[in-house]
Amino acid sequence: MVEKIITLENVSLVDFLGVDNSNIRELASAFPKTKIISRGNEIRIQGTGTEILKINDILNSLIHHYHKYGKLTYDHVKNFLAQDEAFPDPDRDDVLIYGTKGFVIRPKTTHQQQLIDAVKKNDVVFAVGPAGTGKTYLSVAMAVKALKNKEIKKIIITRPAVEAGENLGFLPGDLQEKIDPYLRPIYDALDDMVPSEKLKYYRENRVIEIAPLAYMRGRTLNNAFVLLDEAQNTTPMQIKMFLTRLGPNSKLIINGDRTQVDLPKNQKSGLDEALHILRGIKGIGFVELDERDVVRHKIVKDIIKAYDRHSGKKWDNSLKNSE
Repeated sequence: MVEKIITLENVSLVDFLGVDNSNIRELASAFPKTKIISRGNEIRIQGTGTEILKINDILNSLIHHYHKYGKLTYDHVKNFLAQDEAFPDPDRDDVLIYGTKGFVIRPKTTHQQQLIDAVKKNDVVFAVGPAGTGKTYLSVAMAVKALKNKEIKKIIITRPAVEAGENLGFLPGDLQEKIDPYLRPIYDALDDMVPSEKLKYYRENRVIEIAPLAYMRGRTLNNAFVLLDEAQNTTPMQIKMFLTRLGPNSKLIINGDRTQVDLPKNQKSGLDEALHILRGIKGIGFVELDERDVVRHKIVKDIIKAYDRHSGKKWDNSLKNSE
């Protein structure tokens, strides 16, 4: 049995520990083999060395959250505990931003880290991989971080409004209402990263702009972080049009899943063509993600593998196929 004592300094005990120590009790319930005891401004942890290190990391993250936001709620603790891997040092370089619910947004796999590194080194980056690998989510997080750090003046996020087996014309509402369902994953990501009132302000003042790809024609995108999502559903002319919108002091990420093309069968994907044409150009990076990077429910990895086996292909999404 090992014991570690953590002393809370410059912390309101009621705000940090919760009413009747509810925050600490929630933490303790996640580690039933370890004793976590709160006495005054001290937290005593008694258990195995491995679990003590993990609990220590969690507490440090919670303390950092408290000092950053001035509060710590029961829901914040649950969100931290819901993360499926060891908690990072909050000051580590791989922490992108803190979500609106206090959780840390950071790369969780090697390929996700490669995506972030590629964006740092290049002005244009292609990220290719299956659903659930975090392409859109991390791209939005990098854009929000750049906006918060005043590296850019606006975020522009777009995707082609291509039906996935459905017909836009039969959806109710005006054009914006018809298109919004296609942009829902982007709205969800932004909701996780930007407080609702600030997001509303950004949208109303066009600091954050979310629009279908057709609206990009004729524009020059300066001082912006630009994201094209679902790029596998662009035509060659559309993706060429989009790539040539890039202006000074801007970053551009193109995300796509080459196994989920919703274009008509006789229409070539612009993403495939761009991957072939643009390789070797300085300032353009290419990152491939695969089923090992899936961060949704663990069964999603098995679903992807099963479909690959059924089609007789190991992984038809490989960037090697574009050369």
